Amino acid sequence: MAVRACGLIIYRKLQSPPSSKVTDGIEYLLLQTSYGTHHWTPPKGHVDPGEDDLQTAFRETQEEAGLQASQLTLIEGYKKELHYPVRGKPKTVIYWLAEMKDCNTEIKLSEEHQAFQWLKLEDACKFAEYEDMQATLKEVHQFLCSKE
Repeated sequence: MAVRACGLIIYRKLQSPPSSKVTDGIEYLLLQTSYGTHHWTPPKGHVDPGEDDLQTAFRETQEEAGLQASQLTLIEGYKKELHYPVRGKPKTVIYWLAEMKDCNTEIKLSEEHQAFQWLKLEDACKFAEYEDMQATLKEVHQFLCSKE
């Protein structure tokens, strides 16, 4: 059976000058793991028994980044499922999209992560080494651009 994990791609909108597009002020939250290759990823984790996928995404975000569901706005219409092997076993990761209500909210990391960054799309893609994560971030950005 595939390992299943769920998480949130979290973004914030910074105040941008009136002349620029709103999407120029978007930054994505990535966390750097404190284990393995210290890769960068949105908050995510394994589904616990009795939990639904979205509950898992919010619980993991609270555990890993210290963000409560009440501090986030879930964005309707976006959900992404990624499939890839981890140590020879299939893994499914489901992401939803959420916006920070207050872009100055403090991030509080768990021991699972050693650092976090708010990054514009181009930098977020550099930090996220995996092609499917880079493609997902670009897709999210397009989705946000299309909503304006």
